[in-house]
Amino acid sequence: MANKFLSIILVSILFVACSQKQALIQNPARIADIQRMLVVQKELTSKSILPIWDIFKKPLSDSEKQAMEFLYAYMPLSDLADYNPGFYLKNVQVSLQARQEMTWGKTLPEEEFLHFVLPVRVNNENLDNFREVMYPEISERIKGLSMKDAALEINHWCHEKVTYRGTDSRTSAPLSTVKKSFGRCGEESTFTVAALRTAGIPARQVYTPRWAHSDDNHAWVEVWIDGKWNYMGACEPDVDLNMGWFSEPATRVMLVHTRAFGRYFGKGNVIVNEDRFSELNLTSNYATTKKVTISVKNTDGTPADSAKVEFQLYNYAEYYPIASGLTNANGMTSLNTGMGDLIIRASKNGGNFQFLKKIHLNWYSIKLFLPIPAYRST
Repeated sequence: MANKFLSIILVSILFVACSQKQALIQNPARIADIQRMLVVQKELTSKSILPIWDIFKKPLSDSEKQAMEFLYAYMPLSDLADYNPGFYLKNVQVSLQARQEMTWGKTLPEEEFLHFVLPVRVNNENLDNFREVMYPEISERIKGLSMKDAALEINHWCHEKVTYRGTDSRTSAPLSTVKKSFGRCGEESTFTVAALRTAGIPARQVYTPRWAHSDDNHAWVEVWIDGKWNYMGACEPDVDLNMGWFSEPATRVMLVHTRAFGRYFGKGNVIVNEDRFSELNLTSNYATTKKVTISVKNTDGTPADSAKVEFQLYNYAEYYPIASGLTNANGMTSLNTGMGDLIIRASKNGGNFQFLKKIHLNWYSIKLFLPIPAYRST
């Protein structure tokens, strides 16, 4: 009798363990944050006449429910209002289908799947049903390939659909990009990320906001293959990963960054962790970096709390802020940046200009002093 009772307990434990293992989202901190943000979202949309939340009254699988909660918790309010809940559910279903059907699908860590496969939005594009339309074509194209070869083949597919041409600053939706067959680097990379995510391959659009050696900027794609992030030129296929015309310039960048949908709980250098997105510093993937620490003090020597610090790079005949942040209670902030020259600008009380200082690649830290009273520009 005792052995039988023990067997029942062991079976129950195994069942619970398997159920937890199969859950799409397991990180307790992430689950708690999702629930927190769902409360925020419901409060902000409490007076909406749209049936935003009715989708959760429908029969959903556990994975569908968790995926929908993740998207609903962090998406912009405009996306909640502009697109039908059924649209998001269909995209979730295609993502889960890829996770099930692709050989690499079940090996994806929670972090990579949630932030870099599941989200529909890549940039400021209109959203469309690209995944639903293109999944059959893309999945057939990469049938039988390894994860790496599939990523390379998808980039060939993207090149067949879209070539480079300069456009305006608003990014076109993936299907619109296919229809017109061209786009700038931001649109090519948005399109390529959408294609890779459709196949269940984690992908993200990365930017250098300004080159350090010449005017202009550039966007490309990073793709997660077998546990490691690699880069590729969007719609610019090469014979292997980590190849592109920008490979050499990228070794001299001052900043490369990306935005992850939602609050990021993974490893990496996080520049900004907002409620709905996180900005990640990827510079060390390309160039030698150094952590520059900024100490901002008032003229009486006390720490300048919540002072805005801009890290500016000279480009296009202006000092362009490639990154910014607020000082903490100790008057400190920092940035991991490439080996070059930056202008540091600190301000407080309405964003008024306070101090300007140039730092060189061999500097580790500098101190800025704010005048008191603060100068207010008009």
